[in-house]
Amino acid sequence: MTLPEKLGQLTMTSGSYALTGPLRFADPSDAIRAGTLGNLLNVVGPAEVHALQRIAVEESRLGVPLLIGFDVLHGHRTLFPVPLAETALFDPETWELTAHEAAAEACADGISMVFAPMLDVARDPRWGRGIEGPGEDPWLAQRFSEAKVRGFQGGNLAAATSVAAVAKHYCAYGPVMAGREYASVDISERTVREVHLPPFATAVTAGVAAIMPAFHDLAGVPMTAHTALLRNWLRGHLRFEGVVVSDYNAIGGLIHQGVAADLTEAAALALNAGVDIDMMADAYSKGLPGALERGLVQQVQIDRAVHRVLTLKERLGLFDDPYRRGATQEVAALLAQRRTLARAVGARAIVMMKNERAALPMADSVRRVAVVGPLADAPEQMGGPWPAAGNADAYVSVLAGLMSALPQAEVRHAAGVALAGDAPVDAQEALNLCAHSDVIILCLGEAALMSGEAASRTNLGLPGRQREFAEAVLDRAAARGKRVVAALFSGRPLVVPWLVERADAVLACWFLGSEAGNAVADVLTGRVSPSGRTPVTWAQVEGQIPIFFGQRPSGRPANPADSFTSKYLDAPNEPLFAFGHGLTYGAFVFSNLRVNPRCARRQETIEVHVDVVNEGARAAEETVFLFVHDRIASVARPLLELRGFAKILLQPGEQGTVSLQLPVAELCFLNGDLTSVFEPGEVEVLVGPSANRAQLLHTSIQLL
Repeated sequence: MTLPEKLGQLTMTSGSYALTGPLRFADPSDAIRAGTLGNLLNVVGPAEVHALQRIAVEESRLGVPLLIGFDVLHGHRTLFPVPLAETALFDPETWELTAHEAAAEACADGISMVFAPMLDVARDPRWGRGIEGPGEDPWLAQRFSEAKVRGFQGGNLAAATSVAAVAKHYCAYGPVMAGREYASVDISERTVREVHLPPFATAVTAGVAAIMPAFHDLAGVPMTAHTALLRNWLRGHLRFEGVVVSDYNAIGGLIHQGVAADLTEAAALALNAGVDIDMMADAYSKGLPGALERGLVQQVQIDRAVHRVLTLKERLGLFDDPYRRGATQEVAALLAQRRTLARAVGARAIVMMKNERAALPMADSVRRVAVVGPLADAPEQMGGPWPAAGNADAYVSVLAGLMSALPQAEVRHAAGVALAGDAPVDAQEALNLCAHSDVIILCLGEAALMSGEAASRTNLGLPGRQREFAEAVLDRAAARGKRVVAALFSGRPLVVPWLVERADAVLACWFLGSEAGNAVADVLTGRVSPSGRTPVTWAQVEGQIPIFFGQRPSGRPANPADSFTSKYLDAPNEPLFAFGHGLTYGAFVFSNLRVNPRCARRQETIEVHVDVVNEGARAAEETVFLFVHDRIASVARPLLELRGFAKILLQPGEQGTVSLQLPVAELCFLNGDLTSVFEPGEVEVLVGPSANRAQLLHTSIQLL
């Protein structure tokens, strides 16, 4: 291969449009024909993909096929709930299944690489990209990581329904300064290793094909040029042999970050760190020839990167059959099955935060329903900020879902207020509907694009004048004795304690995808008992942020009777809702926690059992969480660490036993030298429905 042809294999440009940055589009045909462009993103559809692939295979000198990438975070044409919402299922089998279905749909459009899963642990809801990932806990993120990699890639990467997964954003992108997108991160090495690296290590163990470094710098070193974490830890320590692909124009961003004077230096820094594919910066094609001349890089480094890219193309089966993906049109029955799956997953992702006065499920006698608020009839918002190739015209709104679910009832709608901005509230029509309805469904929250990339927020309440409208509805409902169900749509936990206090029921509906309205209707009507659990802590006030359950103990624990303890003057320490919170249409009671053995060595596994009874009047599914706390260690350990979860479905009055396994080796931790150690001593074992300690049963084990 000539040098331009080699650099072409290390270059990825947009084939049509841009989702994550400024578009610099030119017809790629000539570059593909010349062999100077080997990878594309944002090309969708077999006709378009195969036409470009044909140029690469049949008209270029070497006939090397193209690698086609696309953002497929929670579905492709059929959208499942956004990843944060899907995490609320606490169900790895479903996580894997939806990734498999998304991969199959993407493959039918000719795509061979997806920029997912997103594995950033996010503990600051000001940062909008928490919507793309698995929440606040690293152990949970590891389970999400392995499930998604398996789902996307399957057992054979060359299969017609498998894609190369790209784990992103490596690493520690979540704690950006002040929650502001693309900002710097400066955290301890312990936090990097304990919280942010484990999900990526798990992805590598699961066989992930590619890794994407994040935009930000970590303690002054941009991740795109972070030799210690890319070349040394990822390639050296983890022995990752796959492809490292930059984020959108991230190599060019090294100039703005102040570590490179020009594109040549930026390209050299990225290549030396271990980045194989340059996305949308033209840094390798324009900068690496000069870097070679100046001795900033060596030819062998370019050759190794090219070898990794070609190896991935071979693993994907592109050399054997570059047209395999997109060769077969999917049948209507399969698409319908995916919609059914999206509806079921959407209903299970909803978290019922509150339910009083028997507000839910709605009674069979309901005949008049008011569906009000700016998100009541907003199908275009249901896909969230990463709709991939989804068709907004096919999304189901809450209004449409309820009208379908309640054909015997009069379901009426009024928006009453704009989703954002300062337009005057026009609540009169909505208030009139509320006055003459049996139940009020109040649909509030963010616009889809208020979460995701470049969507940081400082005020995490309801945007615009929604609170003014909501309080008018609540006042009218209270005066007439009407029940109000608040359905919140967002990509982050919102700070709405006033709404939780006043509404009879509150549902965290996130953004549920193509079947959102039907999923919401299934829960409201009782067709599905809610079973979602929040994978992030909900703050009472913004000043508590960042807030998460895995905090370390203080030397002066909070004590209301003592001023000089760890607490606020103007707010409680406790969250509005703890990690794992979520109600069902049942009523579960935990008892008889037992562990075996009580004394264990590192190589053993402890069996944890707890009895659960459903004392409610309806069948429901409960989620059981297993936490641990190492009381005395050489390094202070978090007050709670998640180490397991399970589900149990019980009929009214039925009792069952949940069994969980706790491998003792998972109780190792990093000591003062950041070396993994196993220390004998007492470890608390806690089991219950959330990270609220008051709800947890506890016992202890002795490590030998």
